[in-house]
Amino acid sequence: MEGEDAAGGARRPGLGCASFNQDSTSLAVGTKTGYRLFSVTAVDRLECIHESAESPDVYIVERLFSSSLVVVVSQAMPRRMNVYHFKKGTEICNYSYSNTILAVRLNRQRLIVCLEESIYIHNIKDMKLLKTLLNTPPNPSGLCALSINHSNSYLAYPGSATIGEIIVYDANNLNTVTMIPAHDSPLAAITFNASGTKLASASERGTVIRVFSIPEGLRLFEFRRGMKRYVNISSLSFSPDAQFLCASSNTETVHIFKLEQHGPSGEEETPTWSAYMGKMFTAASSYLPAQVSGMMSQDRAFATVRLHTAGQKNVCTLATIQKLPRLLVTSSDGQLFIYNIDPQDGGECTLVQTHRLFGSDEDRDEAGVSAAPQSYAATAATIPTSGPVSATLTGYSEDGGVSKGEVIPEHEFAAGPVCLDDETEFPPINRCRDGSRRDKSRRP
Repeated sequence: MEGEDAAGGARRPGLGCASFNQDSTSLAVGTKTGYRLFSVTAVDRLECIHESAESPDVYIVERLFSSSLVVVVSQAMPRRMNVYHFKKGTEICNYSYSNTILAVRLNRQRLIVCLEESIYIHNIKDMKLLKTLLNTPPNPSGLCALSINHSNSYLAYPGSATIGEIIVYDANNLNTVTMIPAHDSPLAAITFNASGTKLASASERGTVIRVFSIPEGLRLFEFRRGMKRYVNISSLSFSPDAQFLCASSNTETVHIFKLEQHGPSGEEETPTWSAYMGKMFTAASSYLPAQVSGMMSQDRAFATVRLHTAGQKNVCTLATIQKLPRLLVTSSDGQLFIYNIDPQDGGECTLVQTHRLFGSDEDRDEAGVSAAPQSYAATAATIPTSGPVSATLTGYSEDGGVSKGEVIPEHEFAAGPVCLDDETEFPPINRCRDGSRRDKSRRP
């Protein structure tokens, strides 16, 4: 859904794009008439916290954590990025670029705009353009990733159009950190974990997923999604604690891998049949060709989800909702699926809720389909909870920003972490060049 539409790929009816925010507490979807923001902090209810019908054919919409800042790009003006304070109904600013915007990524320190052959790095506190990376390798899908940890703000993007090289760039200090030779074929998906210490990648073949240490670029894990067929992996996501990694593709299966280090001897703590076979394979691999032994040493999926349909582009994320680990999958036909994950035994995940992303709140509630939790989830569900996380929007403090097309005045660089919970602190984008305050009445 992301990138493919921007690059001129097939548009599916109704849903133009879908993206989870940085901590997977919110889902943003672009539609033919505008965009919607949902709170996903409860399983049984999907709350629409904002809906806009001002910008048609939205193909990029990104929300900054649980703040009121949202970035929107529409097919009507694919070279212009609009930044809104949706709670106040004001436009903070807009920027126009030389070519079609393919992706936008943001954290509390940086806003990244990716074009096919260039990347723009903005300081999110005042939207000042800090750096332009020109003549980057052709990247027609706008593939890039930004660490949500603003203390490092690592940016990853393809280093080649023909092989799977990854450039890791420090968007805070504005310098290249390393180049990772990740795959033999071009990249299809990349993502950081929450702390920015790991980077996962998949190639266009879609058979192998690798995890690297950041900033060193050392290979930590290698997982095999399958050997029988090549697939298009469209989404990778770490769990909040980086113990799990999920991958969705154009097939009917979502894979969840477990990132666990074995002991010094390479054995599991409890002797099992799989551990025994693993030892046998490890011993045999030393006598086999490197390509064969490499396939044997790769770990398989810890858990899986079987979707009802194949051939659709899905966006997945791993989140903790009401104290339980969940897998969230948004499909391009406008549905959100929520699954329980057994973090100890894995296996087939249990579908507990299906939500429709279109229609009125009543229609979505009526369309919601739930299933009784089983095994681990059934036991864990007895844990007392304090209810869903509040969806109250604390938001930004600005009153609208500059006029359309004006250049934002420069402000002092943010010295520390940005506070999004204090209405009086961030950001200082509230005055125009002439010093007058402007509050736009236009609803984003």
